[in-house]
Amino acid sequence: MTSTDTLDGARDAAGPARPDDLAAALSTPEARRDPYPLYARMRREDPVHRSAQGIWYLTRYTDVEAALGDLRLSNDRDRMTRAFTALGGDLKALSRLTDRLGRVMTNTDPPDHARLRKLANRAFTARRVDALRDGVQRIVDRLIDEAVAAGPTMDLIQAVASPLPMSVVGELFGIPDEDRPRVNSWFQQFGRLAEDIDRSEAAIEEYEEYLSGLVRQRRREPGDDLISALVATQAQDDRLTDSELLSTCFVLITAGDETTTHLIGNGTLALLRHPDQLARLRADPHLIRDAVEELARYDTVTQAIVRVVAQDLEIGGRTMREGELVYLFLGATNRDPERFENPDRLDLSRRGNRHLSFGHGPHFCLGGPLAKLQAEVAVGTLVRRLPELRLAAGAELDWRPNPLQRRLCTLPIAY
Repeated sequence: MTSTDTLDGARDAAGPARPDDLAAALSTPEARRDPYPLYARMRREDPVHRSAQGIWYLTRYTDVEAALGDLRLSNDRDRMTRAFTALGGDLKALSRLTDRLGRVMTNTDPPDHARLRKLANRAFTARRVDALRDGVQRIVDRLIDEAVAAGPTMDLIQAVASPLPMSVVGELFGIPDEDRPRVNSWFQQFGRLAEDIDRSEAAIEEYEEYLSGLVRQRRREPGDDLISALVATQAQDDRLTDSELLSTCFVLITAGDETTTHLIGNGTLALLRHPDQLARLRADPHLIRDAVEELARYDTVTQAIVRVVAQDLEIGGRTMREGELVYLFLGATNRDPERFENPDRLDLSRRGNRHLSFGHGPHFCLGGPLAKLQAEVAVGTLVRRLPELRLAAGAELDWRPNPLQRRLCTLPIAY
């Protein structure tokens, strides 16, 4: 099956003739390499699609934007588990992971979500993120220096994009230098959750023990780091449990890692495939902030997120029932011609670029500003320092198999 014949026989709300047609199409090699033609057909032919299993797929900007702000669509972990279990999914292992993490911002609804996010907002301020820029620049320069010294080519993912977030997180959270390789190995395993849940559970257990030790140490000896700020914030709010504090630390440390890595990877690849835009950025480095917004829109890292219907509602003229799952395709919305002019064109000076790559509404990504800061510095420095930047000769691109995430395995570049 190709990505162009996916919706044939799939337009009846009672269920398509081939129940796994759409899910299978999203997982084809064609869609893995380039999902955007499939999204275009979904938007055109069946933008509010319901599978035979009762799963909804939304691909229009207006529908997804409204859904992200609608509290009748839940992100609560217990509702989500029941919904997947009702479809026959075996979530025992995943349930163990969510039980270990506790109730965190990313798997709760209001009012708990607002209470937990308030804790993070007090500590994770815009001023704290802005203060990191010079440190991020030093880390990026060091990583590029090391890669260039090693030879005329590098794998950008392994040399720069992957180690950068861990180094920045280490600075932000006060993780000792000697512990960072170990923490980074745990991060790498978290990113492979769908591929090896047992190893991911073991990594989370080790990480939880390590993080608990850091929190205890900061209570005894507070410093000028984010964990100390969170501990101080908890002391001002006796409603926050130790488990919630630990879970909030976990989310803040891990949330931006893969997103940052692949924003840099996907963005750099987009520039290499559009030499006119690469030349524009090289000629005008001040474009970098708008450029990163456009790169985030053009090839979205988080292609889709999942919600569960908590109360019957109507979207796009279709009625969604309590307990049904809804997939919100951010990657499709960011190429919607009803919202973006010439959406398949990379335009670093695009105006009014209200993409949904970092979500919208109450669950808007808290780590988005930090991810964008790192991408600005990393991509801007690569373009400035490597004037012959290009794909390495014979480079073959391989994308990870999860259709809900757009992540390169490697990105071989020459300079």
